[in-house]
Amino acid sequence: MTTDSVDKYRPIDQLKAISSWVSSVQDLDKLLQLIIESATNVVQAEAASLLLVDAKTDTLYFKVATGAKGDEVKEFRVKIGQGIAGLVAKTGNAMLIEDAQKDDRWMREISDSIDYETRSMLCVPLKINERTIGVVQVINKRDQSQFKRTDMEVLEEFSSLAALAIGSARSLEQVRQENQDLKKELGEKHQIIGTSPILNKALQDAQKLSRSKTTALIQGESGTGKELLARLIHRESPRKDKPLVVLNCAALPETLLESELFGYEKGAFTGAAGRKIGKFEAAHEGTLFLDEIGEMAPGIQAKLLRVLQEGVFYRVGGTTPITVDVRVLSATNKNLKDEVEKGTFREDLYYRLNVVTLNMPPLRERLEDVPLLAEHFLDLFKKEAGLSALRISSAAMEKMTQYDWPGNIRELRNAIERAVVMGDGKTILPEDLPITPSVQKFSGMQVGLTLDEALNAFKKEFILLNLKHTRGNRSKAAKVMDIQRTYLSRLITRYEIRDLA
Repeated sequence: MTTDSVDKYRPIDQLKAISSWVSSVQDLDKLLQLIIESATNVVQAEAASLLLVDAKTDTLYFKVATGAKGDEVKEFRVKIGQGIAGLVAKTGNAMLIEDAQKDDRWMREISDSIDYETRSMLCVPLKINERTIGVVQVINKRDQSQFKRTDMEVLEEFSSLAALAIGSARSLEQVRQENQDLKKELGEKHQIIGTSPILNKALQDAQKLSRSKTTALIQGESGTGKELLARLIHRESPRKDKPLVVLNCAALPETLLESELFGYEKGAFTGAAGRKIGKFEAAHEGTLFLDEIGEMAPGIQAKLLRVLQEGVFYRVGGTTPITVDVRVLSATNKNLKDEVEKGTFREDLYYRLNVVTLNMPPLRERLEDVPLLAEHFLDLFKKEAGLSALRISSAAMEKMTQYDWPGNIRELRNAIERAVVMGDGKTILPEDLPITPSVQKFSGMQVGLTLDEALNAFKKEFILLNLKHTRGNRSKAAKVMDIQRTYLSRLITRYEIRDLA
């Protein structure tokens, strides 16, 4: 053998070449094949194999096998404790067999079956965290000599490398599985429940919108699921693999909201001990969802408008322009057009946000979805409480479908949670629900009224009922009653109805 060929098989060179790939395992089978082939060449063996433990059957199976009979040997399994490989797997100790034919521990059945003469062999354990998961073995020196202790030390290094590769692959697989489980859990947590036509229309509109990068305004009362709709849009968009960043504009005062949106530089204000990345930077190439946008102060509105128009902003206390690519979705339970008329919301920002408007319907407009939602929340809370047999009585379900849910889905969720906690653990009854049915019969019917008087009495009570349900919001009440807001205002004046807060 020439000097070049010897250098080619130097253990340190082989180990360096392979170890750089181990931490980023892409194809475990190919990497293990490379490790075993390299080990075979370094110790100048005729054949080598890597066997892994199958705990279910208490056997070893051939994961990799080299040499003339490599494919044939893969058909066999070795019991733990049987033969040289089985003993090494059982004890976790390496073995050097100088003459296999004279060693009673050697199992000749495999060699005889494939018509292969085994003279000498080395077998070392394959360990992860001191636990033996398999073995690596080499058979017969090519020059007919016997394996030495130095060969065993080299083989142990290659075995360690193989164990690292397997460990890395298993860690990566575990991370992938955890990510899949997390995505599934988040998907279940953020799914939108219901089959009503009005909800389907909102979902269809969201699906259409998801294909673009257009800014959109999601309108709806508190508790209707506006954030869920935003998550659906992001999840179905080309940006789905990038971040979705959520910020509630009503939860922060103006100064904090600015630093949350745009970040700040070290020393920008008292307490700014270091640089902070804002939500816009965090959402780069993804989606930024601004909830309760109607609560944003005018000063921040101007800065937000600039980012939407130019895609550029400055951190608080910074002088370097930062460019981002962010799709902005916003939501509000206010009528922003009314806020524009009042002067509390910038008109130019309103039209920039309101390129497309999506409406998340209140629960009272899709009461047919209440049973599905109620069962969904019941499944969630009864698992937490360990009450697998808990069910909702038909009377309780009827009570829920006759209630108008002014707090929308959030109120329904809370009602089910309370019923699970405070009920008898077997059946949710009407009295377990903290709600009062709100479907009211017209009480103004009485003998002696003219038709006009009866109609006027009905109109007044009907308007009062809808204003109560919309918490005094005339625009929403008019929409529910399918009349113009100006006409509703005239009726309110005519019937001397005071606005309800």
